[in-house]
Amino acid sequence: MLTILATVAEHAAEEHTPTAFYIAAGVLALWGVLVGAVGVMRPAFPNGQGGARVVMGLSAVLVVAAMATAVITSS
Repeated sequence: MLTILATVAEHAAEEHTPTAFYIAAGVLALWGVLVGAVGVMRPAFPNGQGGARVVMGLSAVLVVAAMATAVITSS
């Protein structure tokens, strides 16, 4: 996923289009809604420290990807 995002960001940086940012921000927003919905439906979410680390790690990667594409595609 990150390879595709990096390729899109590189291509967008050459053309100065914010498409990569829109994709990264959309995925981040979708992830936030999904985590929120699962958290409301299952009070024990995420199960254990391992699950919490996975959720936090993926969230951090998505935030960094959104921030990086915002900076790369800015004009």
